[in-house]
Amino acid sequence: QVQLVESGGGSVQAGGSLRLSCEVSGYPLPKYCLAWFRQTPGKEREGVARIDPDTDETTYADSVKGRFTISRDNAPDTVSLRMSSLKPEDTAVYSCAAHAGYCHRGQIEESDFRYWGQGTQVTVSS
Repeated sequence: QVQLVESGGGSVQAGGSLRLSCEVSGYPLPKYCLAWFRQTPGKEREGVARIDPDTDETTYADSVKGRFTISRDNAPDTVSLRMSSLKPEDTAVYSCAAHAGYCHRGQIEESDFRYWGQGTQVTVSS
């Protein structure tokens, strides 16, 4: 059973930075496509960033390109999201997600991912 546990959320002023981490257990990290999603009340979950387990190729939503960076570390098995130049519209619950095998092409789709963390709140004030 794959488990994902996020940490690093919190409150920050607009223009600031935060780093989210997600520790993955239950299966070797390099075998899973990993991603970060976010959701605000009343809105659909949005795929923010994704990293491929074989090529380290990354994909970002247009709304965060140039501001967010996803990376992974094998010791311990962790996927991180570094967020900078934060805006109030970045306020959301952020969750990490995983699915076995290589990442799919195209947009970061919620339906592709089988395993989810519990989420961590990020609040950006103006």
